[in-house]
Amino acid sequence: MNERSLDTKDKLTPEGATPTVDALPRRNGDFDVLGDALDYVAQSTRGMNFHDARGTLLRAYPYSELRADALLNAQRFIALGLKPGDRLALVAETNPEFAACFFGAIYAGIWPVPLPLPTSFGGRDAYTHQLDVMLGSCDPQLFLYPEEMEGFTTAAASKRSVQHRSWESLEHVTPADTAMHEAKPDDIAYLQYSSGSTRFPHGVAVTHRQLLHNLRAHGLGLKVQDSDRCISWLPWYHDMGLVGCMLSPMANQLSVDYMKTEDFARRPLTWLDLISRNPGTTLSYSPTFGYDICSRRMSSQTKAADRFDLERWRIAGNGADMIRPDVMQQFLDSFGEAGFDGSAFCPSYGLAEATLAVSLMPPGEGIKIELVEEEKLSGGAPAPGGDDRPQRYRAIVNCGKAVEGMSIEIRDEAGNVLPDRHIGKVFVHGGSVMEGYYRDPESTAACLSADRWLDTGDMGYMSNGYIYIVGRAKDMIIINGKNHWPQDIEWAVEQLPGFKNGDIAAFALTTDTGEELPAVLVHCRVSDLGERAMLRDDIKERVRSITGISPIVELVPPRSLPRTSSGKLSRVKARNMYVSGEIEPFEVAA
Repeated sequence: MNERSLDTKDKLTPEGATPTVDALPRRNGDFDVLGDALDYVAQSTRGMNFHDARGTLLRAYPYSELRADALLNAQRFIALGLKPGDRLALVAETNPEFAACFFGAIYAGIWPVPLPLPTSFGGRDAYTHQLDVMLGSCDPQLFLYPEEMEGFTTAAASKRSVQHRSWESLEHVTPADTAMHEAKPDDIAYLQYSSGSTRFPHGVAVTHRQLLHNLRAHGLGLKVQDSDRCISWLPWYHDMGLVGCMLSPMANQLSVDYMKTEDFARRPLTWLDLISRNPGTTLSYSPTFGYDICSRRMSSQTKAADRFDLERWRIAGNGADMIRPDVMQQFLDSFGEAGFDGSAFCPSYGLAEATLAVSLMPPGEGIKIELVEEEKLSGGAPAPGGDDRPQRYRAIVNCGKAVEGMSIEIRDEAGNVLPDRHIGKVFVHGGSVMEGYYRDPESTAACLSADRWLDTGDMGYMSNGYIYIVGRAKDMIIINGKNHWPQDIEWAVEQLPGFKNGDIAAFALTTDTGEELPAVLVHCRVSDLGERAMLRDDIKERVRSITGISPIVELVPPRSLPRTSSGKLSRVKARNMYVSGEIEPFEVAA
C-alpha cells in the first residue's frame, strides 16, 4: 500500500481527536529511558484517544497532558512514601487514569505492575483470588484501582496488608516537591505478568534498555510512517496491549484510538468502524480470535462495503496465539469488498520474556504458509522440503523475520543448533530479552542461560531467515489468545471433594476445525452413572470459571494417567494416550 499524500494534517485527523500528523521529527524509540520518550512526544500535539463501545470519542488525551499528569502523580507517590524500586500494582483499565499512574511511577523510579481486570466468567471470588496471588508475588507498596472496583480489590489488598486506594483519590494527596528520580537504562522499568498462571505467577522484569530496544525494533520493523495511526482494543495487562499498543506508539510518536476490551467483546465491529473513520493509514493488532469474531458478526444480508472502508489498513498485525490461516482467509473473504487487502496481514511472534516482539513479517508480504506433516510436528524431523503434498498435514504460518537486534536459533534436545527446515525448540537472544523473573532465580535459570539465550518453550523451524512456529513445547494451554497453565486447571478441579494431586491431567486438544479446547482427564472412583454425570458437570463448571470455555471432560479409571520416571504426571503422554484410545473413558449418563 502506498503512503498517502499528506497535504494537510487536518485531512488525517479524526474529528475531535489528537492529530495524526505533527511537525515534530520522528524518532524510532531511540531513547535511553522510557520517561525520555514521553518527554519528547509531549512536544507534539499527538496523543491517546478513548472511545466508547459505539466508537464515540470520550476523551482526547494529548501526550503533553499525559506527561503533566504523570509528573504530578510521581510527586504524589513520593508523598505517599514510595521510593525508587518499590512496586506499584495497577488494575490495567484502558483509560487516562491508568496511563497517568503508569508513567507517574516511571518518572518516580517506581516499578508499575499492570494487573488484569475481572472477566465475565469466574465471578468475584475467582478474581479476588487472582489479585491475592499476584499481589503476593509482586509485593507492592501501593495498589491502585478504579473507584467502582473497590468491592473486588479491597479484600485482596487487605489480606496482603497492602496500602490501597482508588486512583480517583490521588487528587486529594498533596504532591511532594522534590527532585525527580533520574532513571538509568539498566534500571527495571516495570513488571509484566502474562495471562498465564494465577497460582504460580511469573513477573517478567524488564529494564528501560530492554524495553526501548524492543520499541525501536517494533517501529523499524513496521516501517512507521507519517500517515500512520494506531487503533487498539487489546488489554493493557497483556504484553501485546501494553508494549505493542500503548508504549510503542508513544515511543514512535503515533496517535492512538482506544476502545476497551470488554466493549470490543460486546461490539467487535466498532473496531472496524474506528479503522474505517481513520483518514490516515492504520496500524492495528489482534489475536486470531479477534478477526474470527468480526467475521462471525457479519450478517449474510449485510454488505461489508456499505459500512466499512478498510482500504487504508496498512498493518493488520496478528500475534499472541497460534495463527490460523483459515480464520484469516475468512476475514479476507468477509471484508475484501470493503477494501481490506490481504497483504496488510502481519503475522508476528513474541513473548513477554522478550519484552514483546521477536519477529515480524515485513510489511506488505501478508500471510505465507507451509504444509507440514503432522507426525513431524513433535520435533526432530525435517520440515517439508519437496513439492509433494503430504497426505496428512497442518498449515503452518510464517511469522516473519527477527526484528532488529534479535537472533533466533532452533535447537534439538541436546542443545545443538539445527539447520533450516528442521523442527526443534525456539531460542532467542538480543537486547530485548528480559532481566529475569522477579524474585524467582530458579525459574529464570531454567529458561535463561548464562550467555542470555532464552528458551521460549515453543517449537518451530527456520526457513531462509523466516521463523515458523509449530506449537508449544511447554504445557501452556492457549485459548482465544489467553494463556492458561494446566496446573491451575488441575488445582481448581482438585478442590472438589475426593480428589488429590495427580488425579487430573489438563491439556489442549485441536478440533477438526483447527480450534483449541481445554481437555481434562480425571480419575473417577464413582460407579453410579448419574453421579458421574453430576461430577462431570461440576468439573466443567470449575474449568469454565478459569478458561471461559466449556472444556472436554473425560472421567477415566484410577491410576490410568501416566507418570514420568520421577513420579510426575506426564501431560504430553496422557494426551497422546487419550487421542490414540489407549486411555478409555468411563461411561457417563446422558
